[in-house]
Amino acid sequence: MIKKEEVYRIGLLAKPHGIKGEIAFHFTDDIFDRTDDCGYLICLMDGIMVPFFIEEYRFKGDTVALVKFEGINTAEQARRFTNIEVYYPTRFAEENDELSWSYFVGFHILTKELEGLGEIEAVDESTINTLFIVRRLDGSELLIPAQEAFITEMDHKLRTITMDLPEGMIE
Repeated sequence: MIKKEEVYRIGLLAKPHGIKGEIAFHFTDDIFDRTDDCGYLICLMDGIMVPFFIEEYRFKGDTVALVKFEGINTAEQARRFTNIEVYYPTRFAEENDELSWSYFVGFHILTKELEGLGEIEAVDESTINTLFIVRRLDGSELLIPAQEAFITEMDHKLRTITMDLPEGMIE
């Protein structure tokens, strides 16, 4: 059984495209195209992580691909995938050093003093400076620059990132 901590979210399936089982896939991370080791995507179906092997895919834009899964051959079969979240196994991304910033959603941020700042809720890549959107323990939101220079340690198993942030950044 695939566990939620073994994968990370890379997008959402939209509606069927055409009549031969293709599905529009709105992705936030193109890791499925950058690694050759994993020929499947994981879909969250009724609360269960289910792998589906990719028969083929083609890009329709910078953030949309048309995906054809093995065994899905009609628009009716593809329709059950509408609005389904798509995940990718973290082990394939880690093995290939192909991590994107969105991989870190769900990680907890610690300061160099090991003080917990909160959990990375999302990543904003809409500007030149990529930001971690962190949900603090008190419920407030904190924006932290996603820069390798600030990261001092990462623990993939515990899903933590220790950062040495400039003074005043977290106040």
